[in-house]
Amino acid sequence: MSEIDTTRPAARLRDVRVEFDGHAALDGIELDVVAGAVMVIAGPNGAGKSTLLEVIAGTRALTSGARVATRAIGFVPQRAAVPDRLPVTVRDVATVGVWGGTRAWRRVDAESRRAVDDALDRLGISELADRSFSALSGGQRQRALLAQGLARRADLLLLDEPTTGLDATSGDRIRDVMRAEARRGAAVACVSHDPLVIDMADRVVRLEAGRVVR
Repeated sequence: MSEIDTTRPAARLRDVRVEFDGHAALDGIELDVVAGAVMVIAGPNGAGKSTLLEVIAGTRALTSGARVATRAIGFVPQRAAVPDRLPVTVRDVATVGVWGGTRAWRRVDAESRRAVDDALDRLGISELADRSFSALSGGQRQRALLAQGLARRADLLLLDEPTTGLDATSGDRIRDVMRAEARRGAAVACVSHDPLVIDMADRVVRLEAGRVVR
């Protein structure tokens, strides 16, 4: 695993605009996502928060503007489209996170397996490793998906509502993981309505109607 460059932003957006059917979901976004810090994107429903997270991740096309970001990104959406009939275990889901360092479906090496085991342990779901992903509760699924992001050992970790629907203990664990990743030097950015997540943030970016309100 290479060292994280903390001397420059993990992602930089300049005058970003995203339109859906001619309507601006984001407009004039100027944003740096810095290493070693937790940034929370907050605001009312429909403000463009998840769209902004997708732009940072590189999964949402820009109508105009510019995006520059590290290649080592771990992106954990709020809900993953994993069909219940797909025969994958919790370990399988977490292992997807290490594919960035190898080729999909190739044999995972020992270092990658250790990264997966460490991610499962940090999120308290090691005992669920061989359980079917479809058999998990919503909170357990969320932790399994976050384990995927941790296994990536990314420079930039992006989370969409990571504590939604979780009990207090699981929420505490995820917040602890976010702080630990920032201490490691990663840039952590998440969308959240959770006041506990907002309170722990180093920076809060508030969106309203697709614009950053400072």
